[in-house]
Amino acid sequence: MATYSPPYPPYPPHPGDQGLRHPRWWQRRWVRYGALGTLLAVSGLVILALVREQTGTEGFLVGLGLAVLPVPLLVGAFRWLDRVQPGPWRNVLFAFAWGACAAALIAIVANSFATRWIATATADPSGANTLGATVIAPIVEESAKAAAVLLVFLFRRRDFTGIVDGVVIAGVTATGFAFTENILYLGTAFGTDQLTGDSGIASVTAATFFVRIVMSPFAHPLFTVLTGIGFGIAALSGQRQRARRALAPVAGLLLAMGMHAFWNGSSTFGQFGFFAVYGMFMVPSFGLLTWLAIWTRQRELRAVREELPAYVYAGWLGAAEPFVLGSMRARQMAREYAAYHFGKPAGRAVAEYEGYATTLALLRRRGQRGRAEADFVVRERELLTELWSRRELARPALEYAARTAGTGYGYPVTPVYGAPAWYGSAVPAPAYNPYRS
Repeated sequence: MATYSPPYPPYPPHPGDQGLRHPRWWQRRWVRYGALGTLLAVSGLVILALVREQTGTEGFLVGLGLAVLPVPLLVGAFRWLDRVQPGPWRNVLFAFAWGACAAALIAIVANSFATRWIATATADPSGANTLGATVIAPIVEESAKAAAVLLVFLFRRRDFTGIVDGVVIAGVTATGFAFTENILYLGTAFGTDQLTGDSGIASVTAATFFVRIVMSPFAHPLFTVLTGIGFGIAALSGQRQRARRALAPVAGLLLAMGMHAFWNGSSTFGQFGFFAVYGMFMVPSFGLLTWLAIWTRQRELRAVREELPAYVYAGWLGAAEPFVLGSMRARQMAREYAAYHFGKPAGRAVAEYEGYATTLALLRRRGQRGRAEADFVVRERELLTELWSRRELARPALEYAARTAGTGYGYPVTPVYGAPAWYGSAVPAPAYNPYRS
């Protein structure tokens, strides 16, 4: 008996398929990855030597042990936020490495040079330090961290589809940067305590730990997330919305610099200026951006429930799948069911199925709103192929999750009637043109 397969039109011939040229050596992927890896490795070695020189070996080890404490919490929070459409780990690792190595090295070198130059030019070291902290440092540091977001946006465009992706990449980059910076500050504080003989809760190390690790571990991520939101808005914009695509990242970067400068300048606002800025500005800003990120995640789940029924009608998905995939609880049930009954590889396959289905729903949502890229049809087919190759493992798990969670059954799937046919789509013709601006 023949196995049913949904309609899958052939790929149209491409005029450039004949006589394809091989990429030049500098265009090969392994060359780009090797160059980037070498850059990060060299930056890491240099920044390691610089920090160790300023803190000493013992101070470096103490700073390292204390600075690493908030890293798992922050990275885990950003990965939790990214669970609806999880990006690849290589992007997260690159972002953290860039922040901890390349961005930190740029900041240390540029900030030191600029502060010394200002002190020499004005013969006012105290004023130079204040200007360096409130003006130079925010510009240099936020620009260095934004470079990681820009690189992922340009070279990993398929993994960068919206605001959540921008928040995650920016936040992890800033977490890496803060990690290296905290090693420097905590190691220097420990060295000061060694010279003065202070210890315990009255020590400089304890005060630095409380301010940087306990009170404000989210400070750097909070600043850089504004840049990530700007790039996320650019990713959601249509190809013809060129002004929006160009200005949104710039606006986000400027806001990040402004917030960073305001935070650094809080120590000059009087005896209680730091605590006033922290309580009246930083904490509400953190709460607002957290709410925005969670709201965006819920909107993605709603898009999954609203867009995938078209693929159910075409035969690509089971009837309950859009509603299981639109519930984080049901998705977890499906993964656990597959891993328990068929092994951990099956659980990973179901997780991949969920990720591809979410990407497909968001791709269709962008097309419905006229913001699809030129490769809309090709990308749709690629995602459907990935789903179809995992259906044997995913469908039983998703059906179990639907029955257990009570999600999806009895919900009518409305076909799309009366829409004009358009070439290449594997689903019924949508009532929109995915290429309109």
